Parts: sequence; C-alpha cells; structure tokens
Amino acid sequence: MKKKIKKLAKEKGYIILAHNYQSRDIQEIADYLGDSLQLARLATRIKDEKILFLGVDFMAETIKILNPNKKVIVPVRSATCPMANSLTSELIIDAKKKYNVPFVIYVNSTAQSKMYADFACTSANAVEIVKKIDSDTVLFGPDKNLASYVAEKTGKKVIPVPGETGYCYVHNYITKEDVLDLKKKYPKAKVISHPEVSKEIREISDYIGSTSQMEKFPKLDKGNEYIVVTEKDMVVKLRKIYPKKMFIQIDGAICNNMKKNNLKNILLALEKEQFEIEVPLEVSEKAKIPIKNMFKLMEA
Repeated sequence: MKKKIKKLAKEKGYIILAHNYQSRDIQEIADYLGDSLQLARLATRIKDEKILFLGVDFMAETIKILNPNKKVIVPVRSATCPMANSLTSELIIDAKKKYNVPFVIYVNSTAQSKMYADFACTSANAVEIVKKIDSDTVLFGPDKNLASYVAEKTGKKVIPVPGETGYCYVHNYITKEDVLDLKKKYPKAKVISHPEVSKEIREISDYIGSTSQMEKFPKLDKGNEYIVVTEKDMVVKLRKIYPKKMFIQIDGAICNNMKKNNLKNILLALEKEQFEIEVPLEVSEKAKIPIKNMFKLMEA
C-alpha cells in the first residue's frame, strides 16, 4: 500500500507533507516531516501545486492560507484539534474589548479565530514573539500551559483565553508520575518536554522545546537517553535521526485525531483527490495578518 501511495502521488503530482505526530507508516510515505508551521512555510517554497497534507484541520488551513493558489487535500475531514476549536472568534473579540491589549494567537488555532488576533506564534517562538511585543500585558490563546510558560520566560502578564478549558489533551493529561516512573526505570535519561505540558512537568524537565527544537537538542547534548514528553510518535522521527541514542515515549500520549489518517484513507484520497481544503478569501486575507506580523517580529 505504501508503494501504491507513493506511485499514485507521483503520477498525480502530489507532494506529501506529514506532521511529526503521525504514525510510523505515515512518516515513511511522507516527502517532508515537520511541525505545522515548518510545513506551511515549506509549502510556500516548493514548486508542487498539489499537496496531500497529513495532520489535523487547522494545520491544513494554515498551509492553504499561506499557499492560496495550491490545491491542498486531506484524507479525512474529522481529523481536528479540540484545543484549536476551544478558542472562538467571539472569545477573542470579548477579551480584546475587556483588556484592550494585543492578542497573541497560537498557530494551533482555526482560521476563523486568527482573523481577530494581532500576532501569531508557534511553540518554538512564543517566548521570542511576546518579548518583542510592545506591551507588558498580552492576551494569549488557546493553550493555557504555553501561556504559563511564556509568562515565566518573559516576566510579562499573559492572560490565557479561553483559560482553564484551553489545552492540548495529549500534553495536559500526562502526569508528573508518568514521567517520574520512567525516570526510575531510566535514571540516566534526560527529560525533554513540549511547552504544552503542565508546569509541574516543566519543572522536572531538563529541556523544554517544540518538536522542531526537540529534533536539534540531542545533537547538541552529550546524553544518550531521553524521555520524550509529547505525542508518542515523535520518537519515531527522533530514532531515525539519532539511531545510536535511546528515545523513550510516553505510551498514553496519543493524539486520536492525528491517528484518523491511515494508509487506506490516504490512498483513497489520492484516487479521488479528496477532501480539498478551502478557506474563503476574506477569511484567508485577515487570518494571514497575525502570521505576517509574527514573521515581521521574528525578523526584527
């Protein structure tokens, strides 16, 4: 089936982009692997006009926003993100009226919500972006844990929207005990965690970073064993990059929506060239503004 998918993608002119949290089978058929923004930016640089994206819906939307003239398809429409969906445009509008400060929107959000934000950010650059914004207070959504991490690192007041209900269930439900149990089993292992985890896990971590930052850390570090506190299939990529090092996954850290993509529906998507992602021009143009503002701050 993998051979069929690769052959058909080539015949029909599709490039396959997959998120780091996809299963091993899917990572093996991808032309490019990365986090959501890495893939969206990559899509602007490749010549291919057709993209098969394997991840969840808000990521596919971001690729379409940055590549409006390219055809973007996904194998299943129901692969979504509860955290992204927790932040509505109404919540952003109300929060901005109440506090009258800039709204920083995590790229893990819907296109509809991005329309009303001032700046976008990723888990890799959230601290840098908030530091550069000329305000001691910012609104931040939808991830409360990333908001807490940014507040710690910047010293600014970071108000989470929607608050306690805004989190990634995969990261938020990993417990300190889950990590400490693995630490007992692998005492030499360093704990590398995604900033979407809870504060109590960040406090026992040796390194905190996005998936793209996690990729770089083992190259710079002298250790050989790592407990990877994020979606479990991130270790598939890390093991491929660093075959001589050990990467230990959190078994219960599974994004069920990511796993809705499988070889069977990927093949069907290519055969029928479905399901195409469409973002209305009015939404796309407004949603692009906070992303462009993020790029400007990164270059400043």
